[in-house]
Amino acid sequence: MSKTTRTGLGRGLSALLGDDRPVIDTPIDTGAAAVGVDGVSRRRRLPIEFLERNGDQPRYHFDEASIDELASSIKEKGLLQPILVREVGTDRYQIVAGERRWRASQKAGIHEVPVMVLELSDTEALEVAIVENIQRQDLSAIEEATAYQRLIDEFGHTQDAVSKIVGKSRSHITNLLRLLNLPQKVRDLVDMGKISMGHARALVTAEDPVGLAAKIVADGLSVRQTEAAAKGDKGGEKTKRQPQPGGRFGGGKDADTIALEKDLTAALSMKVSIDHQDEGGKVTIAYADLEELDALCSKLGVCGF
Repeated sequence: MSKTTRTGLGRGLSALLGDDRPVIDTPIDTGAAAVGVDGVSRRRRLPIEFLERNGDQPRYHFDEASIDELASSIKEKGLLQPILVREVGTDRYQIVAGERRWRASQKAGIHEVPVMVLELSDTEALEVAIVENIQRQDLSAIEEATAYQRLIDEFGHTQDAVSKIVGKSRSHITNLLRLLNLPQKVRDLVDMGKISMGHARALVTAEDPVGLAAKIVADGLSVRQTEAAAKGDKGGEKTKRQPQPGGRFGGGKDADTIALEKDLTAALSMKVSIDHQDEGGKVTIAYADLEELDALCSKLGVCGF
Protein backbone atom coordinates (compact mmCIF):
# COMPACT_ATOMS: atom_id res chain seq x y z
CA MET A 1 0.00 0.00 0.00
CA SER A 2 1.26 3.45 -0.80
CA LYS A 3 2.51 5.68 1.97
CA THR A 4 0.20 8.50 0.88
CA THR A 5 -2.94 6.42 1.21
CA ARG A 6 -2.08 5.00 4.62
CA THR A 7 -1.26 8.45 5.96
CA GLY A 8 -4.63 9.62 4.74
CA LEU A 9 -6.36 6.75 6.50
CA GLY A 10 -4.54 7.58 9.71
CA ARG A 11 -6.12 11.05 9.65
CA GLY A 12 -9.52 9.64 8.80
CA LEU A 13 -11.23 9.70 5.42
CA SER A 14 -11.04 13.47 4.95
CA ALA A 15 -7.86 13.15 2.91
CA LEU A 16 -9.38 10.53 0.64
CA LEU A 17 -12.61 12.46 0.20
CA GLY A 18 -10.83 15.53 -1.07
CA ASP A 19 -10.68 17.77 2.00
CA ASP A 20 -6.91 18.18 1.94
CA ARG A 21 -5.79 17.25 -1.54
CA PRO A 22 -6.65 18.63 -4.99
CA VAL A 23 -10.02 17.76 -6.50
CA ILE A 24 -10.57 18.35 -10.19
CA ASP A 25 -14.11 18.92 -11.43
CA THR A 26 -14.56 17.56 -14.93
CA PRO A 27 -17.51 17.94 -17.29
CA ILE A 28 -19.76 14.97 -17.99
CA ASP A 29 -17.81 12.90 -20.49
CA THR A 30 -18.56 9.23 -20.23
CA GLY A 31 -15.81 8.33 -22.64
CA ALA A 32 -12.91 10.15 -20.98
CA ALA A 33 -10.71 8.62 -18.32
CA ALA A 34 -11.40 10.08 -14.90
CA VAL A 35 -8.84 8.49 -12.66
CA GLY A 36 -6.52 10.90 -10.90
CA VAL A 37 -2.81 11.38 -11.45
CA ASP A 38 -0.39 11.22 -8.51
CA GLY A 39 -3.20 10.58 -6.03
CA VAL A 40 -5.47 13.36 -7.33
CA SER A 41 -9.13 12.46 -7.29
CA ARG A 42 -11.63 13.66 -9.89
CA ARG A 43 -15.29 14.41 -9.37
CA ARG A 44 -17.75 13.93 -12.19
CA ARG A 45 -21.12 12.46 -13.08
CA LEU A 46 -21.55 9.03 -14.65
CA PRO A 47 -24.47 6.99 -15.98
CA ILE A 48 -25.66 4.83 -13.12
CA GLU A 49 -25.33 1.68 -15.23
CA PHE A 50 -21.56 2.25 -15.45
CA LEU A 51 -21.27 1.51 -11.73
CA GLU A 52 -21.00 -1.99 -10.26
CA ARG A 53 -20.92 -3.25 -6.70
CA ASN A 54 -17.81 -4.51 -4.94
CA GLY A 55 -18.25 -8.09 -3.73
CA ASP A 56 -15.64 -7.51 -0.99
CA GLN A 57 -17.35 -4.53 0.61
CA PRO A 58 -17.95 -4.92 4.38
CA ARG A 59 -21.70 -4.26 4.38
CA TYR A 60 -23.73 -7.37 3.61
CA HIS A 61 -27.10 -6.45 5.13
CA PHE A 62 -29.17 -3.69 3.48
CA ASP A 63 -32.38 -2.52 5.10
CA GLU A 64 -34.89 -2.11 2.29
CA ALA A 65 -37.10 0.29 4.26
CA SER A 66 -34.11 2.54 4.87
CA ILE A 67 -33.15 2.42 1.18
CA ASP A 68 -36.74 3.33 0.25
CA GLU A 69 -36.55 6.36 2.53
CA LEU A 70 -33.25 7.41 0.98
CA ALA A 71 -34.71 6.92 -2.52
CA SER A 72 -37.58 9.27 -1.65
CA SER A 73 -35.08 11.87 -0.44
CA ILE A 74 -33.01 11.50 -3.62
CA LYS A 75 -36.11 11.98 -5.77
CA GLU A 76 -36.81 15.25 -3.98
CA LYS A 77 -33.32 16.68 -3.50
CA GLY A 78 -31.05 14.59 -5.69
CA LEU A 79 -27.97 12.64 -4.59
CA LEU A 80 -25.94 15.23 -2.71
CA GLN A 81 -22.89 13.15 -1.80
CA PRO A 82 -20.69 11.56 -4.48
CA ILE A 83 -20.14 7.81 -4.60
CA LEU A 84 -16.50 6.71 -4.30
CA VAL A 85 -15.49 4.55 -7.26
CA ARG A 86 -12.44 3.29 -9.11
CA GLU A 87 -12.14 2.56 -12.81
CA VAL A 88 -11.87 -1.17 -13.60
CA GLY A 89 -12.50 -1.18 -17.35
CA THR A 90 -14.05 0.70 -20.26
CA ASP A 91 -17.20 2.36 -18.91
CA ARG A 92 -16.91 0.22 -15.78
CA TYR A 93 -16.46 1.69 -12.31
CA GLN A 94 -16.41 -0.39 -9.14
CA ILE A 95 -18.04 1.13 -6.06
CA VAL A 96 -15.53 1.60 -3.26
CA ALA A 97 -18.00 3.27 -0.88
CA GLY A 98 -21.62 4.26 -1.37
CA GLU A 99 -23.44 1.10 -2.48
CA ARG A 100 -26.48 2.05 -0.39
CA ARG A 101 -26.69 5.40 -2.20
CA TRP A 102 -26.29 3.61 -5.53
CA ARG A 103 -29.12 1.21 -4.74
CA ALA A 104 -31.38 4.05 -3.61
CA SER A 105 -30.58 6.07 -6.74
CA GLN A 106 -31.66 3.13 -8.87
CA LYS A 107 -34.97 2.96 -7.01
CA ALA A 108 -35.36 6.72 -7.44
CA GLY A 109 -34.94 6.38 -11.21
CA ILE A 110 -31.79 8.52 -11.34
CA HIS A 111 -29.87 8.11 -14.62
CA GLU A 112 -26.64 9.87 -13.67
CA VAL A 113 -24.94 10.07 -10.27
CA PRO A 114 -22.09 12.19 -8.90
CA VAL A 115 -18.95 10.15 -8.29
CA MET A 116 -15.41 10.66 -7.09
CA VAL A 117 -12.97 8.50 -9.00
CA LEU A 118 -9.92 7.40 -7.03
CA GLU A 119 -6.83 5.59 -8.22
CA LEU A 120 -6.64 2.64 -5.82
CA SER A 121 -5.21 -0.86 -5.85
CA ASP A 122 -7.38 -3.82 -4.85
CA THR A 123 -5.94 -3.73 -1.33
CA GLU A 124 -6.36 0.03 -0.96
CA ALA A 125 -9.93 -0.12 -2.26
CA LEU A 126 -10.85 -2.75 0.30
CA GLU A 127 -9.30 -0.83 3.19
CA VAL A 128 -10.99 2.43 2.19
CA ALA A 129 -14.35 0.65 1.90
CA ILE A 130 -13.99 -0.84 5.39
CA VAL A 131 -12.96 2.43 7.03
CA GLU A 132 -15.59 4.49 5.21
CA ASN A 133 -18.39 2.18 6.28
CA ILE A 134 -17.22 2.12 9.89
CA GLN A 135 -16.95 5.90 10.12
CA ARG A 136 -20.48 6.32 8.80
CA GLN A 137 -21.69 4.48 11.93
CA ASP A 138 -24.52 2.70 10.15
CA LEU A 139 -23.12 -0.82 10.14
CA SER A 140 -24.63 -3.43 12.43
CA ALA A 141 -22.48 -4.37 15.42
CA ILE A 142 -21.52 -7.66 13.74
CA GLU A 143 -20.68 -6.00 10.42
CA GLU A 144 -18.55 -3.47 12.29
CA ALA A 145 -16.79 -6.20 14.27
CA THR A 146 -16.15 -8.19 11.08
CA ALA A 147 -14.70 -5.07 9.46
CA TYR A 148 -12.32 -4.55 12.40
CA GLN A 149 -11.24 -8.19 12.20
CA ARG A 150 -10.52 -7.80 8.48
CA LEU A 151 -8.38 -4.73 9.15
CA ILE A 152 -6.41 -6.85 11.63
CA ASP A 153 -6.20 -10.05 9.58
CA GLU A 154 -5.81 -8.68 6.05
CA PHE A 155 -3.82 -5.51 6.70
CA GLY A 156 -1.80 -6.46 9.77
CA HIS A 157 -3.20 -3.69 11.98
CA THR A 158 -3.13 -4.00 15.76
CA GLN A 159 -6.21 -3.10 17.79
CA ASP A 160 -4.48 0.14 18.79
CA ALA A 161 -3.85 0.99 15.13
CA VAL A 162 -7.46 0.21 14.22
CA SER A 163 -8.73 2.49 16.99
CA LYS A 164 -6.67 5.36 15.60
CA ILE A 165 -7.72 4.72 12.00
CA VAL A 166 -11.46 4.73 12.72
CA GLY A 167 -11.48 7.16 15.65
CA LYS A 168 -12.92 4.69 18.17
CA SER A 169 -11.58 3.74 21.59
CA ARG A 170 -9.59 0.55 21.93
CA SER A 171 -12.13 -0.80 24.42
CA HIS A 172 -14.87 -0.30 21.80
CA ILE A 173 -12.82 -2.31 19.30
CA THR A 174 -12.16 -5.05 21.86
CA ASN A 175 -15.80 -5.29 22.92
CA LEU A 176 -17.03 -5.63 19.35
CA LEU A 177 -14.43 -8.23 18.40
CA ARG A 178 -15.67 -10.41 21.24
CA LEU A 179 -19.06 -10.58 19.50
CA LEU A 180 -17.49 -12.64 16.72
CA ASN A 181 -17.23 -15.52 19.24
CA LEU A 182 -21.02 -15.77 19.29
CA PRO A 183 -22.78 -18.57 17.33
CA GLN A 184 -23.91 -17.61 13.83
CA LYS A 185 -27.60 -17.77 14.81
CA VAL A 186 -27.03 -15.10 17.44
CA ARG A 187 -24.98 -12.93 15.08
CA ASP A 188 -27.81 -13.13 12.54
CA LEU A 189 -30.24 -11.77 15.15
CA VAL A 190 -27.90 -8.83 15.77
CA ASP A 191 -27.66 -8.16 12.03
CA MET A 192 -31.45 -8.18 11.76
CA GLY A 193 -31.78 -5.75 14.66
CA LYS A 194 -33.72 -8.19 16.81
CA ILE A 195 -31.20 -7.99 19.65
CA SER A 196 -28.98 -5.04 20.50
CA MET A 197 -25.24 -4.81 20.92
CA GLY A 198 -25.79 -4.65 24.69
CA HIS A 199 -27.70 -7.93 24.59
CA ALA A 200 -25.02 -9.48 22.38
CA ARG A 201 -22.22 -8.48 24.78
CA ALA A 202 -24.08 -10.17 27.63
CA LEU A 203 -24.55 -13.33 25.54
CA VAL A 204 -20.80 -13.73 25.00
CA THR A 205 -20.44 -15.24 28.49
CA ALA A 206 -23.74 -17.18 28.51
CA GLU A 207 -23.66 -20.99 28.68
CA ASP A 208 -26.42 -21.22 26.05
CA PRO A 209 -26.26 -18.03 23.99
CA VAL A 210 -28.62 -19.34 21.29
CA GLY A 211 -31.31 -20.31 23.80
CA LEU A 212 -30.98 -17.07 25.73
CA ALA A 213 -31.08 -15.04 22.49
CA ALA A 214 -34.36 -16.74 21.58
CA LYS A 215 -35.71 -15.82 25.02
CA ILE A 216 -34.68 -12.19 24.51
CA VAL A 217 -36.67 -12.04 21.27
CA ALA A 218 -39.67 -13.94 22.64
CA ASP A 219 -39.94 -12.24 26.05
CA GLY A 220 -38.42 -8.85 25.30
CA LEU A 221 -35.74 -9.14 27.98
CA SER A 222 -33.85 -5.97 28.81
CA VAL A 223 -30.05 -5.87 28.68
CA ARG A 224 -29.93 -5.97 32.50
CA GLN A 225 -32.20 -9.02 32.60
CA THR A 226 -30.06 -10.67 29.94
CA GLU A 227 -26.90 -10.00 31.95
CA ALA A 228 -28.51 -11.56 35.02
CA ALA A 229 -29.67 -14.60 33.05
CA ALA A 230 -26.23 -15.04 31.50
CA LYS A 231 -24.74 -15.15 35.01
CA GLY A 232 -27.17 -17.89 36.00
CA ASP A 233 -29.72 -15.78 37.87
CA LYS A 234 -32.78 -17.17 36.07
CA GLY A 235 -35.17 -15.31 38.36
CA GLY A 236 -34.05 -12.01 36.87
CA GLU A 237 -33.13 -10.53 40.26
CA LYS A 238 -29.63 -9.23 40.66
CA THR A 239 -27.62 -11.06 43.27
CA LYS A 240 -25.07 -8.87 45.02
CA ARG A 241 -21.63 -10.33 45.21
CA GLN A 242 -19.25 -9.67 48.03
CA PRO A 243 -16.07 -7.93 46.90
CA GLN A 244 -12.85 -9.80 47.40
CA PRO A 245 -9.69 -8.23 48.79
CA GLY A 246 -8.46 -5.55 46.45
CA GLY A 247 -11.98 -4.58 45.40
CA ARG A 248 -12.39 -7.32 42.80
CA PHE A 249 -14.71 -10.26 42.42
CA GLY A 250 -12.99 -13.63 42.71
CA GLY A 251 -11.93 -14.15 39.09
CA GLY A 252 -10.21 -10.76 38.68
CA LYS A 253 -10.95 -8.02 36.16
CA ASP A 254 -12.84 -8.74 32.98
CA ALA A 255 -11.60 -7.84 29.51
CA ASP A 256 -13.77 -4.70 29.31
CA THR A 257 -12.30 -3.27 32.52
CA ILE A 258 -8.74 -4.06 31.48
CA ALA A 259 -9.28 -2.45 28.07
CA LEU A 260 -10.74 0.68 29.70
CA GLU A 261 -7.75 0.89 32.05
CA LYS A 262 -5.44 0.80 29.04
CA ASP A 263 -7.42 3.53 27.26
CA LEU A 264 -7.33 5.81 30.30
CA THR A 265 -3.65 5.10 30.89
CA ALA A 266 -2.86 6.04 27.29
CA ALA A 267 -5.02 9.18 27.42
CA LEU A 268 -3.52 10.47 30.68
CA SER A 269 0.02 9.07 30.25
CA MET A 270 -0.29 7.81 33.83
CA LYS A 271 -1.11 4.41 35.27
CA VAL A 272 -4.86 4.06 35.83
CA SER A 273 -6.47 1.25 37.83
CA ILE A 274 -10.21 0.52 38.04
CA ASP A 275 -11.71 -1.49 40.91
CA HIS A 276 -15.38 -2.19 40.25
CA GLN A 277 -17.56 -3.20 43.22
CA ASP A 278 -21.24 -3.98 42.68
CA GLU A 279 -22.77 -0.74 41.32
CA GLY A 280 -19.78 1.47 42.04
CA GLY A 281 -16.07 1.32 42.60
CA LYS A 282 -12.99 3.50 42.42
CA VAL A 283 -10.53 4.77 39.83
CA THR A 284 -6.91 5.18 40.92
CA ILE A 285 -4.45 7.35 39.00
CA ALA A 286 -0.79 6.94 39.94
CA TYR A 287 1.66 9.81 39.37
CA ALA A 288 5.44 9.66 39.63
CA ASP A 289 6.11 13.20 40.84
CA LEU A 290 4.52 16.60 41.41
CA GLU A 291 5.13 17.54 37.80
CA GLU A 292 2.90 14.66 36.64
CA LEU A 293 0.28 15.62 39.23
CA ASP A 294 0.33 19.18 37.94
CA ALA A 295 -0.10 17.90 34.37
CA LEU A 296 -3.08 15.82 35.50
CA CYS A 297 -4.68 18.83 37.16
CA SER A 298 -4.27 20.78 33.92
CA LYS A 299 -5.95 18.02 31.92
CA LEU A 300 -8.84 17.99 34.38
CA GLY A 301 -9.19 21.76 34.15
CA VAL A 302 -8.27 22.52 37.75
CA CYS A 303 -5.42 24.47 39.26
CA GLY A 304 -2.20 22.58 39.84
CA PHE A 305 0.70 23.23 42.15
